[in-house]
Amino acid sequence: MDPIFIILIGTVVVLFCIILLKLHAAISLLLAALVTGLLTSSDLIYQYAIQKGMSIQEAQSLSTEGIGRRLADAFGNTSGKIGILIALGSIIGACLMRSGGAERIIRGILRLFGKKNTSLALIFGSFTLAIPVFFDTVFYLMLPLVKSIGVKDPKKFSLYLMSVMAGGVMAHSLIPPTPGPLFVAQELGVDIGVMMIGGIVIGLITVTSGYIYAKWANKKWDLSMRDTADITIKDLKQISVTDEADLPSLSLSLLPVVLPIFFITSKTFLDLNFRENTGDLSVVEHKAHAIFSVLGDPNIALIISAVLGLHLMWYKIKNIKKFQKYVTEALTSAGMIILITASGGVFGQMLQQSGIGIRIQDLAGNYQMALLPMAFLITAAVRTAQGSATIAMVTTIGIMSGVVSAGLQFHPVYLALAIGCGSKVFSWMNDSAFWIITEMSGMEEKETVRYFSILMVVMAFSGLISLMILSKFLPFI
Repeated sequence: MDPIFIILIGTVVVLFCIILLKLHAAISLLLAALVTGLLTSSDLIYQYAIQKGMSIQEAQSLSTEGIGRRLADAFGNTSGKIGILIALGSIIGACLMRSGGAERIIRGILRLFGKKNTSLALIFGSFTLAIPVFFDTVFYLMLPLVKSIGVKDPKKFSLYLMSVMAGGVMAHSLIPPTPGPLFVAQELGVDIGVMMIGGIVIGLITVTSGYIYAKWANKKWDLSMRDTADITIKDLKQISVTDEADLPSLSLSLLPVVLPIFFITSKTFLDLNFRENTGDLSVVEHKAHAIFSVLGDPNIALIISAVLGLHLMWYKIKNIKKFQKYVTEALTSAGMIILITASGGVFGQMLQQSGIGIRIQDLAGNYQMALLPMAFLITAAVRTAQGSATIAMVTTIGIMSGVVSAGLQFHPVYLALAIGCGSKVFSWMNDSAFWIITEMSGMEEKETVRYFSILMVVMAFSGLISLMILSKFLPFI
């Protein structure tokens, strides 16, 4: 069966189960993954495995695996990538909110930027953090602040939430040293410094358009704050009126947020320096690289942050029963999010194994469009079909390499950035970030589409339009 039809059937199944049958998201995603996997022939799986760089033996082994094993492996792979991060992120968030640390940070932000500029502080703060750090981690660390300030100004909760999402989501696909833009830049021969500058410029343009949409959406629709498994609105309101003398210090409150960012950022840039100057590094640089290779792993960094957060919460409440209750609530919330996110990962993996990347590559060869829109649309199609921005970028650069070798009429950084923008269209139920945002913010699926998915579309297309204009008037060749 053609992979396009397989994806359409899988999409219909998941939407039918969630919207009409009202089934739980995890069950709906697993059923859709099962149907998708059953419809995918062994030949399609074999071709997918070969394209992924597997050996002939590995490809044959994967193509003959039973559907149950493939589902379980996909579930385990996704859980392995995000399970610990979600659990720790939930603990950190609960600790920051229960201890009053998030409230203390928000009061500091309001004092520094003023209440009118809070959303701008959130959007540019998350944009800066997301340059070296994955979006999921940025969202975990920023969400407690959004909730704490949202309870003070409920009518702007969606604006604050979208500000964090708009700031954090684009940097991941535009600015090295995150994997997607780094790989694309290397494949196109674009200098990393040039890619970073171009990514920041286009990123700021897309973030601005996202902020405009966020302000419009905040006025158009009302998104109320809701109780989540880790904390209720009543508890947030009680914390929001706490006397400042009873809140932890600003430095202690910031530590669980700042320290993991420092560790992860240091590892990212030390890795980049290590790859480029392996033979020229001093003993101190080698030791620093070895230390931060451990501390800068996201799992280790968030473990340290969680320990600091637990200390902060214990210092505040000093009640063992309440302490245990709050940690249990955080882990209960995290468990459901991990289940749903891993189920979405299974669905996305089954879509990838259908060979949709190969199918889109074949279609792209039959149509000669302008290069920038072509690269953008191919990336968008792959991203929407299988859920991973990084895989979409890697797939597209493979498709476009033959076209690029014929020569460009503008600097290749424009093509790299067009691919990055295309990877942000369209986040839906096969994307782990979609479910993380839905569950941790207390939104329904249709609300996540409105406040996150469409936000990404607006930013992605504003990036494409900007690139087409700039490449015309400032080709840099």
